[in-house]
Amino acid sequence: MWRRPRARLWAVAGVVALGFLIALEIAARRYGLPGPITNQAREVIFAPKSGFLLYAGMALMMVVLTWRQRFVAAGVAIGIDVALFVVRWAVDARTTDGHPFGNGALWVILGYAVIALTRRTGQERVLLLKGVGLGLLLVAGRKTGDTWLLITSKARPSVLDQYVATADHALGNPSWLVGRLVTATGPIGFNFLDIVYGQLAVAAVVVALYQLRHVAVERRFPVHHLVRTFLVIGMLGPAIYMIFPVVGPVFAYGTGAEHWATVSLWSDAPPSEQWAVADLWPGTPPPIDAPHHMPFDGITPRNCMPSLHTAWATAIFIHSRKGPRFLRFAGTFWLMATLAATLGFGYHYGADLIAGVVFTLTIEAALRSFDRGWDRSGIQLVACGSTVFAALLVSYRYLPLEMARHPWVSGPLLVLAMASVIYGYVRTVARWESRGHGSHGRAAIPQPSAHGEPAPGS
Repeated sequence: MWRRPRARLWAVAGVVALGFLIALEIAARRYGLPGPITNQAREVIFAPKSGFLLYAGMALMMVVLTWRQRFVAAGVAIGIDVALFVVRWAVDARTTDGHPFGNGALWVILGYAVIALTRRTGQERVLLLKGVGLGLLLVAGRKTGDTWLLITSKARPSVLDQYVATADHALGNPSWLVGRLVTATGPIGFNFLDIVYGQLAVAAVVVALYQLRHVAVERRFPVHHLVRTFLVIGMLGPAIYMIFPVVGPVFAYGTGAEHWATVSLWSDAPPSEQWAVADLWPGTPPPIDAPHHMPFDGITPRNCMPSLHTAWATAIFIHSRKGPRFLRFAGTFWLMATLAATLGFGYHYGADLIAGVVFTLTIEAALRSFDRGWDRSGIQLVACGSTVFAALLVSYRYLPLEMARHPWVSGPLLVLAMASVIYGYVRTVARWESRGHGSHGRAAIPQPSAHGEPAPGS
């Protein structure tokens, strides 16, 4: 009986997602730039900007295939990429603005969508379409995020960096401290962290593939897995950017030129130094002065509050906890390296990271509560996380001077607020898992463990 309501829910979600993409496409066109639908359509033929991500999306799609079908799909994708590379080389087509590979993976994903609609029926069709949708959503999420960043830079001409930088004194200005440490490591440390920072989606796919490894055998997806959390974070996070626009210390208090290639996705022009308060990062922490709104250029994304890289890395850490030792180690490493990169590159303040952790745990709690059925503990956990997150934003905006003048009080309070959400999440999830199915209105549905598989005995 539960399948029909859930099918309706998926249909509604699909319609909403399509409408959202169309709205973003229209918004991008208003600024004279292509939107997510156009950018994705271009990658069918032209050199893709998301080559690695397209193959990661194909890998997610292949969880519904047999091993023989996986080898065939991978071979076809590589063959298509080789053929297109030869054609581009022969006609001297320009590929400097994209990867020389990735089209083949997209062709394979789209090809399986056609196969699902024309050659499959019943549950097999549904399962294959879910796999195709999973792969396309991963890539579409990236394109949607790029457009959202563009909109934040155009729609929010003023930023709140001075408020967050002032509040960050309560935490000891961690971005300035880690920035100096990363600078001291030279190009080796910088390039190493840059690889970790830039390939976060690939790390997520590795964890997701582990969680979804039994789909081809069991012919169904687990109720809860990492990809869902990633997508929800990516959808909700940019909305907070519009409420609390922040560009980051390397731009607001530095030149930002050395990082521009990894930040801007729609313009070759670096941000003008005249927009920065002063060239202080990472050498000199900003003074404790009365903060105010500051105008900034129409190019730099307002994508700091909360830190979504921290949020995604936290999600990877959470979902890797029930995996093998190597996966647990990798999840811990990726979280620590991502935190070091976000601060060391000057992309985020310490306050952003705290908000990102709370943001992720609240979303995880909501998704798990939805899967198992809402009860008192789930409602309390989500309400606690939401309240703490809102309190963080309010304190950064309206109490930054008080926080900076009393760091020995406000700093521990910020950390304690984050720790309270972490403790509540760990304790509540442990209680849920110890109870097994419970009686929450969905006992017929196999309940997921922390790494996305059915709980023992389901």
